Amino acid sequence: MHLSPAVTAMQESATLQMAQRTRELRAAGKDIIDLSLGEPDQDPPSFAIEAAKEAIAQGKWNKYPPVAGYADVRAAIAHKFKRDNNLDYTPEQVLVSTGAKQAIMNTVIALAGPGDEVVIPAPYWVSYSEQVRYTGAVPVIVHSTLAEDWKPPIARIAAAITPRTRVLLFSSPCNPSGAVLSAQELEELAAVVLKHPGLMVISDEIYEHIVFSGKHHSIGALPGMADRVITINGISKAFALTGWRIGYMAGPQWVIKAANKVQGQFTSGANGIAQRVTKACVEADPGLIAGLRADFLRRRDLVLEGLKAVPGWKCNIPDGAFYVLPEVSACYNGQVRNGDDLAMYLLNDAGVSVVDGEPFGAPGTVRISYATGDALLKEAMARIASAVGKL
Repeated sequence: MHLSPAVTAMQESATLQMAQRTRELRAAGKDIIDLSLGEPDQDPPSFAIEAAKEAIAQGKWNKYPPVAGYADVRAAIAHKFKRDNNLDYTPEQVLVSTGAKQAIMNTVIALAGPGDEVVIPAPYWVSYSEQVRYTGAVPVIVHSTLAEDWKPPIARIAAAITPRTRVLLFSSPCNPSGAVLSAQELEELAAVVLKHPGLMVISDEIYEHIVFSGKHHSIGALPGMADRVITINGISKAFALTGWRIGYMAGPQWVIKAANKVQGQFTSGANGIAQRVTKACVEADPGLIAGLRADFLRRRDLVLEGLKAVPGWKCNIPDGAFYVLPEVSACYNGQVRNGDDLAMYLLNDAGVSVVDGEPFGAPGTVRISYATGDALLKEAMARIASAVGKL
């Protein structure tokens, strides 16, 4: 008996692995403050809950959905893209998936294969590199530093592109760093892409509504980019609906058709009732979730203030999402030799779960999610400062 080479080589998700350890310790009675998952602690908006109740009561959304999603949901998403992002998609250019993660996987499978390369600016979401490897393609990581605000210079990204490069994959705002690409940076990046006719872009914009300074920009809205970009989004983060597992993607018709083929063989489509909730979310006034953004801004500042008391740690000021990515290597010693050791030390000795930054392409860091309440964040920062002070 043996596992396939692709699965044998696959790494377990670092975030989900730490979340599972946290659950196990809590089940054993230990007091753990969980800063490992990117899961908002707020309740979903009332209109989302009412949409779910109505869909259940109607009783007609219990059958297999169309693979790409219900037509009216896809139309609502296309309208949302135009309203919020200045992206012109027809409903036929939209596909609803079981979470944004599946939308990215659909696209990577559709566009990359053995011998191909996918350029990924680092830090990056942990699943990007593993999804690329699963297809047989090679993830080409373009590193950055804290001094660069965790954004690789565009010239460094350009230098990583070769004749074998098929995809450029990135998120803005970024998980795990909170970095947000400016309009100018996206224009410079688009200019690089347009020099390579066979290069496609996967733009993960799941945190678009959580930007603290300036505004979110979509690279697909730039001149010449509509046919080169697949835009990924979903309802998990901005609407606190992570458990409903709904994402969506939009892009050139030929890519959506290929992704539809992949999805048809993997899941047959996204949950019907959750799609009705999605329609309510994308049709809602974006101003209705402004309070959620204000909560995260306050929490970010609380965490940054708390981290000032942690010996040796350094952090920038992230512009979006709900993460900070401090450099922590100054506290390494014989007991704590890397980020994973540090994360386990904080879990077991301080009762705080964070995630090692190395699986995100940022060794010497840990990712801290501040998607939890103020009181817990203050307590967590105090615990971290105390524990690190003992190293």
